[in-house]
Amino acid sequence: MSETSARLLNLLSLLQTPREWPGRELAERLGVTARTIRRDIERLRDLGYPVRATMGADGGYRLAAGTALPPLLLDDEEAVAIAVGLRSTAGQTVAGVEEASVRALAKLEQVLPARLRRRVATLGTATVPMPSGGGPTVDPEHLTVLAAAIANHERVRFGYRPVAGEQGRRLVEPHRLVAAGRRWYLVAYDNDRDDWRTFRVDRMAEPLATGVRTPPRELPAADAAAYVRERLRGPAALHRAEVTVHGPAEEVAARLGGPVGEVVPLDAERCRWHSAPDSLEWLAMRLVLLGREFTVHGPDELAGYLRELGGRAVRGAGAADPARAAGPTCGNTPGG
Repeated sequence: MSETSARLLNLLSLLQTPREWPGRELAERLGVTARTIRRDIERLRDLGYPVRATMGADGGYRLAAGTALPPLLLDDEEAVAIAVGLRSTAGQTVAGVEEASVRALAKLEQVLPARLRRRVATLGTATVPMPSGGGPTVDPEHLTVLAAAIANHERVRFGYRPVAGEQGRRLVEPHRLVAAGRRWYLVAYDNDRDDWRTFRVDRMAEPLATGVRTPPRELPAADAAAYVRERLRGPAALHRAEVTVHGPAEEVAARLGGPVGEVVPLDAERCRWHSAPDSLEWLAMRLVLLGREFTVHGPDELAGYLRELGGRAVRGAGAADPARAAGPTCGNTPGG
């Protein structure tokens, strides 16, 4: 690396600290003249870094927010902290940032030095996150391997445990990762079966990029999310719930978490929940965990499932009064 390039990187690292840097102090730290600092500032601006200058005795240079995100320089501690945070986010399927977390983690781990990779791996093995949604856990390492293979159009081989049958090896051309509710799915072209397939990432073992690159294939759907949605509709019926909940709309939406559908305020203390399509089991669990009174307007299957669930809960608790086995406060009334 040339002396000028190294100096620019050092200057950029200083400017990324959130403070005002007098030109004289920058010159002293880098061992150059104030004139050289001014030239280097102009070079950084030409590269797209929005360096702002302020005049006066307390003036200097600082890195401001621009219209685009320029490359960032991270020290060892910052890189490890970000990698661990992204792993946690990817593994726990936080709504809205799952796919972006995986892409960012794949980029970061690609350039991490070996010593930092070991630190991140050590932290990962020594800590156990508590899943918030009760869904299956996913190894973030699997997600980063798959994300990198998707970016490189590279075949992947992995062990796979289907719902029924014994675990076997699969060779696929990965297309996209899709976070659907509480699960991650890989949409890929299965080379052994000569057809498109979806794979639950939590059922994978030891995914490995083979190094063999292939041209992109055209997915037989509008996009990967639509493809997964259609595949999920087959084996399990999905339902849309319509429920009145006794609680402020904003609070109810926050407690529901994940892809909620639509929560419409009825008044200050009630709201109507029009859910996204989901299984009866998960819809019932979300309603019970709200800790609020509610009335089910549809579908009939959800009201029936809640009555059955309430009966099992009461019997399991050993209630003496059979009349209490009617279930939780819910109904199947047509109105709100």
